[in-house]
This record gives sequence, structure tokens and C-alpha cells, in this order.
Amino acid sequence: MRLLLDTHTLFWSADNPTKLSSAALAVIQDPANDRLLSAATIWELAIKVGLGKMSLSLPYRQWMEKAITDLKLIVLPITVEYTERQATLPPPHKDPFDRLMIAQALVDGIPIGSLDVAFDSYGITRIW
Repeated sequence: MRLLLDTHTLFWSADNPTKLSSAALAVIQDPANDRLLSAATIWELAIKVGLGKMSLSLPYRQWMEKAITDLKLIVLPITVEYTERQATLPPPHKDPFDRLMIAQALVDGIPIGSLDVAFDSYGITRIW
């Protein structure tokens, strides 16, 4: 199975896995699964840390590199195909980072690991 991690799912997976649901934790910890990280999530987290809206257990770059290594994450780039799909998404989700992850999930047919129920209205599988 492949799973795209939402920003808070990444954050909790790295710093506080007890905040994850048992279903999300099981999928994330299963070594047979591929854990994907959107480049949009990397960007969103950097913005939140830079604005002081989120604090990490290590400086941003160290934290991100450690999370990618420890969780064995595969970084999903931002491509024209994903951004084109994102441009056609209907409301209600207005967050550009979440919209890009939704587009990536739709284009690649992969579930998203997220607590955010707003993802459900886009016809993707959300694991939580």
C-alpha cells in the first residue's frame, strides 16, 4: 500500500505517534507500505515554522531530514499534472497545500493519512 501523509500526520508520526489513530499508525509503521510526502507538505511546514505557528523538536532542516530518513519517506514532487488537477477541484477545501495533496491522491490513486474529514468529499480514501 502507498500512503500520502498530511502535514499533521507527518508531524505526529515524527514527534508524537500516540496522537495518531491506530489505523493510521498501523499503515505508517508497516514496512511493506510506501510512505509518501508531498513537496507541498515540506513547503507548508517550513512556512508554519517560519511564521512561528508550529515548533519542531529540532531545527527545521534537521527535523525534516530526520523525519524523511526515519519514516523512510518518498518525496512526491509538484508536477504540472498535479497542479492541473488541483486547478479543477471544486470547493470546499480552500487550503492550497491540502488541495495539491488531494490532486496528488486523485492522480495517483493513493490514500491520504489525515484527520481532516474535508478530504472525504473529493472521492479519495482517507485513512485515520
